[in-house]
Order: sequence, then C-alpha cells, then structure tokens
Amino acid sequence: MAQGTETPAGPPDSTSPGATGSAAYLRRRTLRRGSAGWLLLTGLGVAYVVSGDFSGWNIGLSKGGFGGLAVAMVLMGVMYACLVFALAELSAILPTAGGGYGFARRALGTWGGFLTGTAILIEYILAPAAISLFIGDYVESLGLFGLTSGWPVYLACFAIFIGIHLWGVGEALRFSLIVTAIAVAALLIFAVGAFTEFDAGRLNDIPADPSAFGSNSWLPYGLLGIWAAFPFGMWFFLGVEGVPLAAEEAKDPVRSMPKALAISLAVLVFLALITFVSATGAQGANAIKEAGNPLVVALQGTGEPTALSRFVNYAGLAGLVASFFSLIFAGSRQLFALSRAGYLPRFLSLTNRRKSPYLGLLIPGVIGFTLAAWSGNGGRMLNVAVFGATISYALMALSHIVLRRREPDLPRPYRTPGGARTSGVAFVLACSALVATFLVDRDAAFIALGVYAVALAYFAFYSRHRLVAAAPEEEFAALAAAEAELKRD
Repeated sequence: MAQGTETPAGPPDSTSPGATGSAAYLRRRTLRRGSAGWLLLTGLGVAYVVSGDFSGWNIGLSKGGFGGLAVAMVLMGVMYACLVFALAELSAILPTAGGGYGFARRALGTWGGFLTGTAILIEYILAPAAISLFIGDYVESLGLFGLTSGWPVYLACFAIFIGIHLWGVGEALRFSLIVTAIAVAALLIFAVGAFTEFDAGRLNDIPADPSAFGSNSWLPYGLLGIWAAFPFGMWFFLGVEGVPLAAEEAKDPVRSMPKALAISLAVLVFLALITFVSATGAQGANAIKEAGNPLVVALQGTGEPTALSRFVNYAGLAGLVASFFSLIFAGSRQLFALSRAGYLPRFLSLTNRRKSPYLGLLIPGVIGFTLAAWSGNGGRMLNVAVFGATISYALMALSHIVLRRREPDLPRPYRTPGGARTSGVAFVLACSALVATFLVDRDAAFIALGVYAVALAYFAFYSRHRLVAAAPEEEFAALAAAEAELKRD
C-alpha cells in the first residue's frame, strides 16, 4: 500500500476495510465507460475554448498591440501544443478521470498530485462562474425574453446545464458537440464577412507609447507588452488540456485520447488565426481593443447592426454556452477523482444511477452561482482561473519530464514527439505565463494564492492521512513505488 493511503473506512459513505470493502466503495463511484468516442472528445476539446474566440482575447490588444498579442498568441500556442503532446502520452498511460492530478500523483507524489488537482479545480470552478455573467450580458444585449443580466439568468444557466449533465455523460457531450458546431460555423462565417472589410493598415493603428522600451507601430507598448499579453494569448486555447478528464468515460482512450487532443488543438489554432487577423483588420486594433463583443464591433463598427452582426451576436451566446457547459463537466470530473482518492471529502465522488457524480456537479454549481451573483466581476474571476491554469500547466509538464527520466521503460502506447524536450518547452512557457498574470491582475493572482493556501492547509492537516489506496490513480502510484522497491532489493 502506498504511504499515506488507506482502504476506505469510517465515513458514512465508505465501507469496511479489505478487498470486498474497496470493491463496494468503488462501485458507488463509477462513471459510465465507453460513452465518448474520438469525435465527442474532439468536440469537448473545442467546446472548452470556443467562447474565448468571441470575446476576451481582444483585451490583449490594449496590453501589447497587434504585434505584441500576435507574438503572445504564437508563444502560447506553442505552449499548448507542447503540453497537449505531453498529455496525450500521459493520458494513454493512465486513462482515468484524474487527468492532471493522476499524472502528477505518480510523478511528483501526493503533494504534487494535490497541488495540480487543486489548480485545475480553481480553473474549472471559477471559469463557469465568470462565463455565466457573460451569458447574462449577452441575453440582456440581445433582448431575449425581456431578461436583464442578473441572478435569475445565472441560476437558470447552472440549473439547466447541470441537469443535462445529471442525465448522462453521453447525452451531455452530444449536446455540447451540437452547440459547439454552431459556434464554429459562426466563426467561419464571421471571418468571411470580416475579410471583405480587411485593411492591413488598421492592424497597427494603436498609437505607440514613446516611454515603453522597444515601442513601435507594431509593438505600441514595447517589448514588455508581449509578456503582458500572454494571458490573453491563452484565451484562444484555454481549457483544451481538460480533454483527458473524460478518459475514464471514453471508448478506447489509449487511441481516442491522443487523436482527440491533436485534432481539437488543430481546429483551435485555425480558428484563432482567422478570428484574430480578420477581426483586427476589419475595424482596427484600436476600435476593438476593449470591446465586450469584438466580433460584432469588427463587423458593424459604430454603425447600425447588420444581419451578419446580429447572427454573430447570437452565435456568441452559443459559444459561451458551449464553454460553460463543457467546463462544468471538467470541474466535476476533477472533483470526482480527488474525492474518490480521499484528497477531498469522499462523499463528493458518489455517482447516481446514470453514473454521473451528482454532488461533484451540484456543489461546484452552487459555489459558481454564488460567486457570480455576489461578485458580478467576470473578468476578475477569469483572471483567477487563468492563474490556476498556469500552475497546473507547469506541474503537468514537469510530471511528463519526471516520468520520462525516472521511468523510461514505462509502457507508452503513444509517445510525445521530442520527448522531455517538448514538455520542457511547455514548462518554461507556463512559468512565464504564470508570472505574466501578476502584470495583468495582481489582485486576482493573490486571491488564487489565498485559495491555494486554504486548500493546502486542509490537505496538510487532514486529508493526506486519509487517502484511499484503492483509487485508480493511487494504485498506479503505489505500483510505481513497489517496482522501485523491487529494483532496489
């Protein structure tokens, strides 16, 4: 048995020690296997991210200008590509719902696993809360049913979409695929319309700041502007790393997971390029740099709405729904895995008759709704989520490096091109992006650190002494420890 773990015993939702007790414990915490093939997984990967194409990324223009955001987008694209290749290998080795937590657990021990899982949870609980606010703004701006942005709209978002998840994972991912397809089609139609108004001279129309080092027409805020634009370059890809969280419910995850990760990233890179260039060139970087709906502004400027701009506005709502819906899924699976292994209270991993982790869906939903209704600051919550994301990226990349060097003979059905060098690039860029979050929103970074501190105190003084050895991720780590001990003997 791995150090610091135990068989389930004591709490009302667990069973007595022993093999029989462990089996009963896990039976009450079982997901529906074989529910998602590579197509649904690819749709999930795109759904996580697609809302970022409709809004948010353009604020990077106010930090780095067109040139600064362009460089930041390329560097962050490289980071995500390297990370996705590393995760494809890791998810083929350990296809469980733990995702990043499971990978880090084997490579970096219980502390590393908890640090990674907590960072992922921060991202996937805060991001849906922020997006629910944006959905409310869209509903109000479109005049849907006469509703205004407020807590009834946020509550409806969480209630309706969590309800679909409780129905079953297959139904949830099919719904997500349909909404995502609508959003992607809208982005393609938008790009065609925007390119008809394209003027390359508008790309660099933000006045240069003469006090900024290295400033020019392409880098109006200087070289430091590139770094400050990192978090916004991430918006074109933020969330795609969550695909491995569906591994336990996937069909043939060893093959489908790497395929889905690669295809979803390729789609996202294409969408990022056409959206960024066409939107900026249509009306100019200065016109859209702080717009809440940059694609609509890119099409109509300050003029009257057109048929195309109205369509894109409605499609933006579809993109927000797709990302909101899929991020709820990701957060519930990470919470499920950490709870099943005892890092968080075990009752949170109980599943219903349709094999959905109902408490893992409901409790983060309550937290997200409360934050949305109380705070009303979607931008701040997203910045907190980005901070958590960058920590998890660095730790997942480090996990790949450690396993490559410490366990070179571990069976790898899929191997990352470039090996540890690839994940090394992801690690360096993730650390750079983490520091950049302090340049954008220092308060958000310290809020995330405060949440981290509370979680770590809980783990240090309580849960690390009550881990469940029978959980798949813990068994995987225990096997590594046993093999290492045999080699020493």
